[in-house]
Amino acid sequence: MGFSIRNEMSDIVQQYAMYLRNIKGLSAKTVDNYCMDLRTFFRFLKHERNMVPKAMPLSEITVRDIDLDFIRGITTNDIFEFMNYVADERSNMSSTRQRKSSSLKSFFNYLTVHEKLLPVNPTENLTPPKSKKALPHFLSLEQSIELINAVEGPDQERDRCMLTLFLNCGMRLSELVGINISDVLRNNNTLRILGKGNKERIVYLNQACLDAIESYLAVRPKDGVIDRNALFLSSRKQRISPKTVQFIVKKYLDKIGLGGPGYSVHKLRHTAATLMYRYGDVDIRVLQDILGHENLGTTEIYTHTSDKQMEAAVNANPLAAIRAPKKSQKKTGSDEED
Repeated sequence: MGFSIRNEMSDIVQQYAMYLRNIKGLSAKTVDNYCMDLRTFFRFLKHERNMVPKAMPLSEITVRDIDLDFIRGITTNDIFEFMNYVADERSNMSSTRQRKSSSLKSFFNYLTVHEKLLPVNPTENLTPPKSKKALPHFLSLEQSIELINAVEGPDQERDRCMLTLFLNCGMRLSELVGINISDVLRNNNTLRILGKGNKERIVYLNQACLDAIESYLAVRPKDGVIDRNALFLSSRKQRISPKTVQFIVKKYLDKIGLGGPGYSVHKLRHTAATLMYRYGDVDIRVLQDILGHENLGTTEIYTHTSDKQMEAAVNANPLAAIRAPKKSQKKTGSDEED
């Protein structure tokens, strides 16, 4: 966990953070986010309970003094008031409120179930807010091809290889940066990826990926390399950083006219998932394994369909050709409709 954040937290929260990191195996970034949510929560409570001057900004309220006695006094109503506060006063999006809800539930579950320090869990009846499942931005097949073809310059083999892996394997930025040469298993055309929570998965490499890797390895520096294990190297001959990859991807997105908001490295992951589902007739559970999603619900966002697909699906119904017989019209002396 970040040094400055850890120093701001009380002993009991620091112990909880160690539990998340070492026992639950969560990433340092995730633990930081959980602790920041708890910091906001405790600051809110101290302000509401008049434990600090009313005019004091929340960002200046210390939470280093939060102890078990303070926590034992927290009620379900306190939890609900805090969730109302972040929604109404801070205008947090549903996804942010959902994370804050998860942070609180995890913390109090730890104290109640794991440590048995609380007789009652005040978050027991807390239902996480529903997040809006917006369709992610993604590149079309034509735009994806254009992006790969836009690669040029002295590092073109490396850059093309990175884009090819993003668009074919749907990996995360951290996963691509973390690839070692030994992770490329050429005897069975697979790639070993270390995903979220240090969970390992194996991804199949298609011919485009194999060719791109082979072309890059042929020109990858061999002398003076600082990190010999790293597959992708920077100009300083060390493992390429996430920021450098983001800059490279943005450069090529700009080049093909997709440099505006909404397009980023992560959108290439969305693109890979969409293209696999749309053109490959991929079962959603297979797609879940490829992307390394823990929950199937996360994968379902990529199963959105195009207008043409919906039109084709309706037209494919075998009843589409069955038409009602035309009604014979009889002339009567009435203007009344049949």
